[in-house]
Amino acid sequence: MLGIGAVVAGIAALWYGLFGLKPYSLSAEELTARYAYAAKPQVQLELKQLTPQSFEFTYQSFDGVTVNGRISYPQDPKTIQSPVPVLIGAHAMGRSQIRWWQDSFKDRATFEQTDKITAMALAKGYAVVAIDARHHGLRKDPDLSVVDIIDNLHWWGEREPYETMLIDTVRDHRVLLDWLTQQPVLDKNKIKLAGYSMGAQISLLLAGVDSRIQSVAAIVPPHMNSTTAVVAPLNVIAGLADNQVWLFASDDDEYASIQQNQQLFDALPNPDKKLFRFDSGHLLPADYVTKLEPWL
Repeated sequence: MLGIGAVVAGIAALWYGLFGLKPYSLSAEELTARYAYAAKPQVQLELKQLTPQSFEFTYQSFDGVTVNGRISYPQDPKTIQSPVPVLIGAHAMGRSQIRWWQDSFKDRATFEQTDKITAMALAKGYAVVAIDARHHGLRKDPDLSVVDIIDNLHWWGEREPYETMLIDTVRDHRVLLDWLTQQPVLDKNKIKLAGYSMGAQISLLLAGVDSRIQSVAAIVPPHMNSTTAVVAPLNVIAGLADNQVWLFASDDDEYASIQQNQQLFDALPNPDKKLFRFDSGHLLPADYVTKLEPWL
């Protein structure tokens, strides 16, 4: 009779054969095509004023889907005399753009400290903007949650919904960049991008495919390999040659090992780069934000 170990091994092999994610590759041309979008001559944002300096907004993305977000200026934009730099914030998985503005939401703390990055950037004269990623925040799909997407990815090998969520969020940002670069009060030559976790992954992908980003702060990006090649930052690394990149990594991160973080850092082609390592898990110590002050 077969031992229990042999039975388990047989079941695991069968599962992997049927559902396990298999590596794949794609050419530079195929990668570019996946992130391409039809740019509009003029992007229109529907703005709702919250304060003299802050606005909620919506706009229609490349595929007609509504995107929501918020933008804050360092002062009333009517009084801005010369273009100000821009910081785009990208939130973590399961979070939303509100985490870039509030230290808590629905009685749950913003442990990523991204609200403090916003406050620091505004104090330094930046305009700050953030949107909800697809399947997040006000864009949640009642028929397909983020938990469903991740479970289906890992258990059933359904990578298309996960990859599409990230790719289309990157393309939503590209449409947003079309609007940002059209605004006379914003400096289109000084656009920086900061993201936490999934937001860091999106930030690296966006900067890798869109030359309008000049600098990235990638905070604990998850490691992606060739089983999800189209959304693996290592596969857009050549596009980061014109980007300063500061990488914030944890030494006990369940989503990226020390070796994987070092591999990503070593692969970054621009010599203007820094690696910050923290003795923590995926959630960095609260004071990591202070390291970003020189970057801003």
